[in-house]
Amino acid sequence: MDFKMSLDDHLCFAIYSAHHAIVRMYRPLLDPMGVTYPQYLVLLALWEQDGRRVRELGADLFLDSNTLTPLLKRMQAVGLVARRRNPEDERSVLIFLTEKGKALKAQAEGMSPCVAEAMGDDMQELAELRDRLHRLRARLDGVTQKG
Repeated sequence: MDFKMSLDDHLCFAIYSAHHAIVRMYRPLLDPMGVTYPQYLVLLALWEQDGRRVRELGADLFLDSNTLTPLLKRMQAVGLVARRRNPEDERSVLIFLTEKGKALKAQAEGMSPCVAEAMGDDMQELAELRDRLHRLRARLDGVTQKG
């Protein structure tokens, strides 16, 4: 079989390269906050629900503990989060926002117009794309869990 698909013909590459473009777009917005894009995702999850288990946070962010733990330790070192043993289960660790971490939320909310403008301002189109990508991820998760 002769395989002639170019790199740009692959959906996986389109998603991968779009991810990198999004991270590059966020960088100048996040630099004044002193956070990286992965740290921003952690903050988003904690602004939504503070005091989360590390395992739960990792599942929601699709990060394994080998990636998430060092990320959380760096965030703790700069005063954005606090890690505490779960009083109900000493084996698990809970992650809480510090006042510094909570204060960044207002700054992050100011990024929305910049992000919308960079992505094209058609919010309905972007919401549809997001929803399609969520469905794709769910289908792929189903395939990998069966296999």
